[in-house]
Amino acid sequence: MGEAERGDAAPRLYVSYFCSNGHETRPAFAADAQAPDTWDCPRCGLPANLDSSNPPPPPKNEPYKTHLAYVKERRSDSEAAEILTEALASLRDRRARGEVIY
Repeated sequence: MGEAERGDAAPRLYVSYFCSNGHETRPAFAADAQAPDTWDCPRCGLPANLDSSNPPPPPKNEPYKTHLAYVKERRSDSEAAEILTEALASLRDRRARGEVIY
């Protein structure tokens, strides 16, 4: 069943979006719909906008951080040493009382 059997197609609006890699994407929208200001480039996945001379910059990807890296951001070395000393004292106290520690 082709277009002729279905009737007239709805009027469409093609909008050009440009990413920082120089790709142009032209998705179709209904003629009466509001086209979004940004669109994801289907080739590279970067954000794209309507301005070919000033496309949006690629997003900054932060490297993966371990749990320890996040802890080190929140605690100074002296705070860490103090917490460790308290934890070891508590552990030694529990062992001295004969508690089972897992």
